[in-house]
This record gives sequence, C-alpha cells and structure tokens, in this order.
Amino acid sequence: MSHPHPDLSPPGPVPADGLRVLPLGGLGEVGRNMTVFEHAGKLLVVDCGVLFPEDDQPGVDLILPDFAAIADRLDDVVAIVLTHGHEDHIGGVPYLLRMREDIPLVGSRLTLAFIEAKLREHRIRPTTRTVREGQTEQLGPFGCEFVAVNHSIPDALALMIRTAAGNVLHTGDFKMDQLPLDHRVTDLRAFARLGEEGVDLFMVDSTNSEVPGFTTHEREIGPVLDTVFDQAEGQVVVASFASHVHRVQQVLDAAQAHGRRVALVGRSMVRNMGIAADLGYLTVPEGVLIDIKQVDDLPAQQRVLMATGSQGEPMAALSRMANGDHRVAVGPGDTVVFASSLIPGNENSVYRVINGLTRLGARVVHQGNARVHVSGHASAGELLYCYNVVRPRNVMPVHGEIRHLVANGALAVQTGVPDSRVVLAEDGVVVDLVDGRAAISGAVPCGYVYVDGSSVGGITEAELKDRRILGEEGFISIFAVVDSDNGSVVAGPHIQARGMAEDESVFDAILPEVTQALTEAASSANSDPHQLQQVIRRVVGRWAATRLRRRPMIIPTVIEA
Repeated sequence: MSHPHPDLSPPGPVPADGLRVLPLGGLGEVGRNMTVFEHAGKLLVVDCGVLFPEDDQPGVDLILPDFAAIADRLDDVVAIVLTHGHEDHIGGVPYLLRMREDIPLVGSRLTLAFIEAKLREHRIRPTTRTVREGQTEQLGPFGCEFVAVNHSIPDALALMIRTAAGNVLHTGDFKMDQLPLDHRVTDLRAFARLGEEGVDLFMVDSTNSEVPGFTTHEREIGPVLDTVFDQAEGQVVVASFASHVHRVQQVLDAAQAHGRRVALVGRSMVRNMGIAADLGYLTVPEGVLIDIKQVDDLPAQQRVLMATGSQGEPMAALSRMANGDHRVAVGPGDTVVFASSLIPGNENSVYRVINGLTRLGARVVHQGNARVHVSGHASAGELLYCYNVVRPRNVMPVHGEIRHLVANGALAVQTGVPDSRVVLAEDGVVVDLVDGRAAISGAVPCGYVYVDGSSVGGITEAELKDRRILGEEGFISIFAVVDSDNGSVVAGPHIQARGMAEDESVFDAILPEVTQALTEAASSANSDPHQLQQVIRRVVGRWAATRLRRRPMIIPTVIEA
C-alpha cells in the first residue's frame, strides 16, 4: 500500500494523459468531505462538507476544507457534484460559493433542496442541475453517471466519472440495506455493469470498514421505537440528525400508533423536514405533527419532541434541555432517545448530555443500551461484496479516520486487488491516475479552516492554543508604571488573576521580585516597554510554573511616565 509521507514535495503538472485526484477533506477524519478531480485543465469538485469541532477547539463553530489549493483556479471548476444532503458533504458549499457564486451545483432533488435552503440564509442564489440515478451528464471533460445508493438519507448517489485518462467510481456514503424504508436499494447491478466496463479507480466509503459482517436493516429500528413509546410514562424526546428523514418517519409512525403528537425542535430540523414533506420523502400522518408552541397544551403522555443535538452540540436543543435552559423541561417520567451513532471525537460531549438528562430524572435510551439506531455505512461484509462485484484496477479508500482507511484497503487486498494498487492518502495528498495505475505524486498544504462566528479562516492554531490555555490554566494580568528617567517603578506592579484556584493574595510573594527585575531592566539604556513586558512575563511565568504548577496566559502592561 502507498502511504502518505510528511516529506512529500509539491506535485508537478498533471500528466497530459492523466487524471489528478486531490482530497481536501474526509481522508483522516469523519467529516468535511471534499475531493477535486483535474483533467484537461478543468476541475470537478465532489462534495464540500464541514467538520464539527472537538473539545480542544473552543469557540469554533465549524471546520471547512482548505480551499487554498484551488482558490486561484475557481474559473476552471465546471461543477460541484453533491452525493447526498448530509452536513459533512454539503455544509461547506456556501463558503466555496462566496468565492465564485455561479459554480453549478449538481445533485439529486432532495440534496439540492437542502442546500438551496441553506444558501438562502447566506443570500446566495445558486445555479443548480437536478439529476437522478441512471442519468448521465457531461460536465466539461468529465462524463458523470449517477448510481442509486442506500444511505441514512434519501436520494443518495454514487458517481461514475469517465475521462480520457480512465474511469473513477466514487461510492459517496452508502450501505447495502436490502429492506430500506424507501425501497431504494444500492444498485449493485449498476456497480457490476460499471465493473464490466472497467473501473480504473474505486473510491470507497471506509467509515464502517472495521465493523465485521453487515449493517443492520433500518426496519429493525421501528419495533424498538414502538417498545420505547409503549413503556414511556411521560413525554418522549427523540434526538437525531436534522437530516435523518427515515428516523423522523419512524418516530411519526410510532407516535401515531400510540396516540401521541410530534413537535419538531430546532431550526434545521424544522426546515429539513418541511422540505422532505413537501417533496414527498416524508409522509406525515394526519393530525400528528404540531407546532412547538402547542406542546404546553398537551399532557406529557401525549407529547413527542423530535430534536437536534444527538452529538452533544452545546447550543443544540437537547444540550439546552439537559442544562435546564430550554423552553421544554425534561424531568422524572420522561424518556429521551438518542437515535444516532456517535461521531468519533464527540463521545465526551454526548455522555455529558446523557448524564445531565439522567440527573434530571429522565430515562435515557441510546445505542449502548438499545438498538435505536443503525449506521448509514457499509460494514466489512458489504465492502467485500462491492470489491468482488466491481473488480477495480486501483482502490483509494475515502471517508474515514486513518484506521478506517487502512482497514478498507486491507479488505480490497483480500479480494485480490494487488497491494501496490491500494492507495492510502490523507487530505492534501495528490494521487495521479496515469496509464491505468494510481499513485501518489506529491502533496499540497491542506489545513483546517475555522469558522468562528462571522470569521472564516481568521482563527489559527495559535489562537486556539491561547483559548485552551485560558480554559485550562487561567489568566494573569500585570500592570506597572516605570519612570523613564531613572527606571524606578512609580506605580504597581498590580496583579489580577482569573480562572485560578488560588486566592489573589498568593501573588503578593512575587511582587517584590517583579519590582526588582523591572528596576534592573529599566536602568538599561536599551530598555523599552516591550522589553520590560517580556521581563515581567518571564519572571511571573517561572514563578507560576514552580509555585503553582500552572502555565497561565500572562498579559503584562508597562507604561513609561
């Protein structure tokens, strides 16, 4: 297997008879999926998603792919193809379209409806082209055929890209549920047909590659939810992704069967389910759906709240319920269902919410104690089927952490794909397909781009480090006035601390040492306020590390009088 290397040099020009593949997100992480294909001087973008921040990224709202590699070539982009409507595949589109608004968006009916609603909030009017399975579109030098795949959202598509340099089959996110709720199975007949035609590079979803066997059918969730509703004494709160149409359908059906009514909670949930219902992907039983404002008029045993926040997001509805600062109160007798799997990195946030709800007296049902969710991704057994059906010449695992990519590559090798034809790449690693062979040809810079409020890319790792220090180590501010003529300290030093366990009187011990260091430094002919501030920072920092065993952020201020 080819492995990325930190010493990879920038790639050379794309070979005249070659196809370049540049992943800008989704390889090495679960999220912000984005891949750029280059051929004949043109670019095709497949997906443009976001990654949600972890605990060590305080204050960050979203993480985007790094567009720098294509920023000066946006006029060469022929289209953005969206495989399905999940945030980790479409959430970054508004930020890319800010750079060039008229890039055509190509996707299925539901996917485009979801992204169009999101773009309206950004005041962007996109150019769109709706496609469906079996359809073929020519996008510049890229011939694209769309294939139906089953996932945890309706209308998901795989993509066959045909070029003069070779054919690429990109699965998008998929599984092989043979009893899907919408009766739309992954089209293995099309996979086999494309395999007979010849797939030079097979880019395969890796998320569940470490999970043996086959992913459970969505239909098995219905009876479990029915049992949960039957046993519930008070109100039921179900948390799920805001785009999980199938799960919302099951909740609506269970509510109808048990004489309950459902209110959608969370702006994205209300928006997405409204779209799904209008387009016919969600069937709402008569009289079951109510507005959140009507909930208080119903007795608890007739209420169901379908909410966002299944990943423990701090501002989502469920987290606010757990903290007691949501209009909907959760307490003894209530049942809360986490109807989603854990995204890697979110475990602590989710368990924090579960503990908060349990403390309030609610019964919490989650994947660890009941089968209330099944994955939307193919497990190892399904991936083996796909490799045997397609028989690709080269394989490039996508969508997953490093362990997932490696496990997926090993599955390909088991089915007969030569070890040398399995390319393991990370974000920013360039892969060229030339003469039927895929190989790493270099790497481009590819970092995280942080969205923080209205700032995009303004937050760097240095700022995040400062935020972590503030959160973990505390803050010390020191103020002093120095006589510019003789270097004596005429006021201060005054110390204020925040986020420190110690009483501020503990800092009295360091004040004489700070005064002495300032006086000695100020008497030098080369001293200036900046140098004096550095002296204070060193003295106080050394003392705090030795005496307090802390490394707080230290902000010194020196004024010359």
